[in-house]
Amino acid sequence: MLALRGFFFSSFPERRRRGRKKNSSPDRFRHTGFLLQPQRHMERPCIHQRRGQADENVIIYEQTACSMDNSEESAIELHGDEEIIEVIDLNDTEPGPDDLADDLEDVDFDDAGNAGDDNDGWETEDEMEAEAEQDDSDLTFSKHTGSVFCVSLDPATNNLAVSGGEDDKAYVWRVSDGEVLLECAGHKDSVTCAMFSHDSSLVASGDMSGLIKVWKVETKEEIWSFEVGDLEWLEWHPCAPVLLAGTNDGSVWMWKIPAGDCKTFQSPACQATSGKILPDGKRAVVGYEDGTVRVWDLKQGNAIHVIKGQDGHQGALTCLACNKDGSLMLTGSVDGCAKLINITAGKVVGTFSVEGGKGKDSKDEEESNSVESVGFCNILPLIAVAYLDGTLAIYDLSTQALRHRCRHEAGIVHLQWEESSSVVSTCSLDGALRLWDARSGNMVAEYKGHTAEILDFTMNREATLAVTASGDNQVKVFCLQRPDR
Repeated sequence: MLALRGFFFSSFPERRRRGRKKNSSPDRFRHTGFLLQPQRHMERPCIHQRRGQADENVIIYEQTACSMDNSEESAIELHGDEEIIEVIDLNDTEPGPDDLADDLEDVDFDDAGNAGDDNDGWETEDEMEAEAEQDDSDLTFSKHTGSVFCVSLDPATNNLAVSGGEDDKAYVWRVSDGEVLLECAGHKDSVTCAMFSHDSSLVASGDMSGLIKVWKVETKEEIWSFEVGDLEWLEWHPCAPVLLAGTNDGSVWMWKIPAGDCKTFQSPACQATSGKILPDGKRAVVGYEDGTVRVWDLKQGNAIHVIKGQDGHQGALTCLACNKDGSLMLTGSVDGCAKLINITAGKVVGTFSVEGGKGKDSKDEEESNSVESVGFCNILPLIAVAYLDGTLAIYDLSTQALRHRCRHEAGIVHLQWEESSSVVSTCSLDGALRLWDARSGNMVAEYKGHTAEILDFTMNREATLAVTASGDNQVKVFCLQRPDR
């Protein structure tokens, strides 16, 4: 602000509307919707003014108690977009009581309850807090007392959820009202795996120490338990009461529940970091810490295919996904690449990275952009790859070309395609759930409510409901609304 011969000038950009929080600096004050700067360079200013005509850009004041004697002397050359917004008398006369009374004549002392009408264009403290606490969820499950690491829905009805967390517990609860139906207690460490069997009659929970428990949902009783080495992943068979697990020492275990009949698969002496049973129920694909991928025959117990070395990943496997008929497998790794594998032939038929759509393998894990989640679209020849740097890459499966890059504000944790559309959903470390149209690469919707990172999420078959697990100790249920539905 420029001071010249008792006049104050201000350019338009400096006179912006803005809000004020409580306990803000006493030097600032609000006047007719604008913030006027304190006039510290003048001693004992006598400001006698009434508000005159105004528009949205400039406020013009007329003097009421002081005026200039000589209009010629007061003539001032204005430059650019400068405007006279205030005239101040620089004499030393103190305002008297009559002057102050005149100044208050035009003040509107309305009832305090109507004060909100004067806040147009202002962001009040309550509004700012409400924005910071935005919650789009329809239900919050708050029984956990630590971070929630996993969540899944029962496949039979999608009406029940099971969640496991840092509090060494898993809960089975109703999605509609959050009522707890079963508390899965007795674990020794954080529950990182929890899921229903194919018919929703059983629920398995596994903790980091390797203690696995199976519960019967209807009777709420524990029917089986087993302890292995440090648990990496847990997977139910798609059509039988059979449980598969991978451990830190590289072992892969398979049990028939509740009889407990057990089979183990040859360990390569490194972590079995991820695993997936194929839709035919006869084979399983397991990824390992050294970048190797093995396709196992579950009945015979032998490895049908081993993909390693130059064809395999150059770092630990992080995620696996297969297409609907189980003919193709996508694998992701900390080496920053996703690989497309023909499971029948046991051959890598495509490699993907964010460098131009097709990429070369990176051998430096520390500098690579880790792949965190992968998935196939069911209705179009598209795949999605989620990266730690916040990139969601959509690739054309037939040409293996990069079609879209969908940017996130933080690293992506998990992705999931809708069963009967081209929409893919993601959760990320910024605590938001986002829906993307893979055909255009545009974001369809965004849902917020968590105050920490989302660590896992799942959706119902109709894609009308999403359940998210977070580091804020909460599980939230979101009803997904889209214009095309």
